[in-house]
Amino acid sequence: MENTIKHHLEGLTFGEAQRHRNMAVWPIFSAVDGGPHYLTMKEAMAGGFLTVTEVSAGGAVPELKVINSAPEAVLILDGEELAGAKQNRIVNTTILLRRQSETIIPVSCTEQGRWSYVSSHFDESGHIAAHRVRGAARQSVSASLKVGGRFQSDQGAVWDNVASMLRESRVASPTGAMKDAFESKAGDIDEYLGKFTCLPGQQGLLVLIDGRAAGFDLVSLEGAYAALHPKLVKSYAMEAIALGGKNGKVTPDGYPQSFLAEALACTGQRFKSVGHGWDFRLEGKGMVGSALVYNKALVHAAFFRATEAEKAGHMSGLSRRRGFRS
Repeated sequence: MENTIKHHLEGLTFGEAQRHRNMAVWPIFSAVDGGPHYLTMKEAMAGGFLTVTEVSAGGAVPELKVINSAPEAVLILDGEELAGAKQNRIVNTTILLRRQSETIIPVSCTEQGRWSYVSSHFDESGHIAAHRVRGAARQSVSASLKVGGRFQSDQGAVWDNVASMLRESRVASPTGAMKDAFESKAGDIDEYLGKFTCLPGQQGLLVLIDGRAAGFDLVSLEGAYAALHPKLVKSYAMEAIALGGKNGKVTPDGYPQSFLAEALACTGQRFKSVGHGWDFRLEGKGMVGSALVYNKALVHAAFFRATEAEKAGHMSGLSRRRGFRS
């Protein structure tokens, strides 16, 4: 594992677990709160600094154009959703946009049944993709990077996971939109959100759903994490609700530390990021992860469980991708 990532992870500590129904959250605290300064996507859009549009009038499913007019960088997390234009999308990888820049970013569609303009630009939907959708995109992007060096997802797998989430949540969506699931279950999601508060100094979270690790997210700046915390909790809560929302299994003592030890044992490759820095793709026994490193600072890291069959499935999915509209 790259030294910057290892050093940062080794300095992490976990707070007391927060629990609600089938979901448990451990707050993560870091000895490091620093590195490059940046705005979150939500902050940049609220300040009028970020404009996101289709790449052309005709559009292209796997790409969007982002203009950052802010005098500082902007962080977009993998799985953050943009709503509007010809169809809703999620971002395929964490990106630290350069200040005052124009960037073409890789995305995946989360609204299969629409390809027509509802607005000239995108707004942030307020959501990060539910765990299964985000995981499908992340794993296939990692596979794509290894095979061809591209941040491209298996769009068919993303659509399949959006469809399964809608079906299991019993949400009808005319366009197969992930956003409709979040809006339909807003009351239930708010119940979860109220149980998992962001603590002073918190910079990340480790989440279990039904007794299984759903995800680990760490952000370099305390203020940025505080802005992202509600979206991250809602992302995992949507998955918990889709799985039934009943009381979960008892988690063994010391679980966060054992999860972190497995994350530290991961190895991987680095790829030039779409924005600032290097995008690391990490893998260990039963675990996959990603990390964005810039100027010797770990900006964002994420890990989640994955079986060997799941890893193999995403690799084989590269050969069966459905064609993109363009």
